[in-house]
Amino acid sequence: MQGLTTGVLPSSLGSDERGSPEGCPVPAVNSLPSRSASTLNCARILLIKPSSLGDIVHAFPVVSAIKAQWPRSHITWVVKRQWADLVERAEGIDRVWPVEMTVKSWIKEGQALRAERFDLAIDLQGLFRSGILARFSGAPMRIGFANGREGSPWFYTQRVAVPSPDIHAVDRYLSVAAALGAALPDKPRFGFRLSEEDMAAVRELCRSRGFAVDRPWVAMNMGARWPTKRWPQESFAAVVDQLHETQLDPIVMIGGADERAYTKKVRALTDRPFIDLSGEIPLGYLPALLSKATVMITNDSGPMHIAAALGVPVIAMFGPTSAIRTGPYGTGHHALAGQVSCSPCFSRVCRHDPELECLHLIKPAHVVDLIRPLLAAHVPCR
Repeated sequence: MQGLTTGVLPSSLGSDERGSPEGCPVPAVNSLPSRSASTLNCARILLIKPSSLGDIVHAFPVVSAIKAQWPRSHITWVVKRQWADLVERAEGIDRVWPVEMTVKSWIKEGQALRAERFDLAIDLQGLFRSGILARFSGAPMRIGFANGREGSPWFYTQRVAVPSPDIHAVDRYLSVAAALGAALPDKPRFGFRLSEEDMAAVRELCRSRGFAVDRPWVAMNMGARWPTKRWPQESFAAVVDQLHETQLDPIVMIGGADERAYTKKVRALTDRPFIDLSGEIPLGYLPALLSKATVMITNDSGPMHIAAALGVPVIAMFGPTSAIRTGPYGTGHHALAGQVSCSPCFSRVCRHDPELECLHLIKPAHVVDLIRPLLAAHVPCR
């Protein structure tokens, strides 16, 4: 039966475990010997999670768990250069190692990493290039997922058994920290460094655009990497109209410079004012900005995960992807998805008739109804 799914996502889901791929010489494990875990307090740890933006945010609790258990450990995070400014804002990271995603660069970086004499390499990417980078690092202990893709498990010395696919990415990543011997908190911690310098820069930019971040405001993000993840711009425009009619504003559009085309179309669809910051907020300042939002309306995207990690209530539209696996993590969020026979399809191309019905079933009125109580009980994140 077709309809709409809405609700607060559970913070933890799990079921049966999946072990190592057939033929792997080392079996999957759920925990390491206590002697191995006890050596990590002074260990030099290499964390490999190059991309993408949302997945990087999902890995923040792993850093928090490791540092809580082994505060004297030194963690270096290998990340794609375009996301490095965000990782710079992660609490517990001692060094950020930006990389380019080319074969030539990968070989060069592997040689440089080996000179750092890491004790442990953690591969949360689970692909061939990340697995071989762990191997090139020379770390004597290398841990990753038993069901990693592209042969990556062959490069690990320890493989962590992975639960069913229907588990949130945050909990999946934390299973690696648990296997190392870290105690997991009841509520995973996303540690962001929200510096006074970042906050001052954000306040000044917003002041110049005519609004104060310390007062209630609505963040709106219309971008998403996949076309099939994008709620219609006509629907976003209708939300703008309805929020203004009930005096629930200002509305602030965020996103990259390439998303200005979306906001331009929305301006053509509504005569209501909104503030467009697309392309104006550097990635490193985005956590500081979103920490002051009252609520965020968004597609399934990287900024959605930053807002959720900061504790900002999120109302997210889901089409081809699963909110159980990659929805806004924690409590207080709503994931909206129109239920059709092929959902979730995990496809960048919609073959359903009518096209993108799963997103079109989500009506602007559903979103506005969820926003009203959030604005009424506004308490800034910081």
